[in-house]
Amino acid sequence: MSLRNPYGDFEITDPQAMRALAHPVRLAALSYLQRNGPATATQLSEHVGASPSVTSWHLRHLETFGLVSDSPAPEGGADKRQRWWQAIARGFRFEMPETPEGAEAGRMLRTEVMSQALDQVQHWIAEVEPALDPRWSRATGSSNTRVTVTLAEAEALENAIEDLLAPYVQRGQGGAPDGAEPVRLIRMTLPEATS
Repeated sequence: MSLRNPYGDFEITDPQAMRALAHPVRLAALSYLQRNGPATATQLSEHVGASPSVTSWHLRHLETFGLVSDSPAPEGGADKRQRWWQAIARGFRFEMPETPEGAEAGRMLRTEVMSQALDQVQHWIAEVEPALDPRWSRATGSSNTRVTVTLAEAEALENAIEDLLAPYVQRGQGGAPDGAEPVRLIRMTLPEATS
């Protein structure tokens, strides 16, 4: 399946970059920057479970692969000695490489992405959902559906879902109408092993 990328995500094709991003601290730092905007290593450290110096080291590693960059300090007299970081894109995507080494790197990244997604779900269940407006709680969807499809149909389904979501992703928070709230869509498509 080729990457269509209707969201404008950062496309990771280098297995070394996949391996680098598969580290829990790096993935957590990138995810935080994508969700919340620019931050310093000190600010990120409390969200990624590492000291500021370790977080800074991981950010510099992500920078070598073009996933993060320096950001101007925010307005309001921020300390100019602090280094601010930003994500290059609001999301990332990768295609499973065809080489054995690349596929191993892709599996490492996929594993960490899914692990952190499951952690987000557990946090949402325990902390966020109980405090939601009941209308938003009822509007949330959960499903576990099995379909039997060909490879071409599976690709068509993925493309159709991305095409449906693309206008909402591309407009961002600034282009959303009044009353819009951020919603995290976690989608996992898991082909089952054939017997």
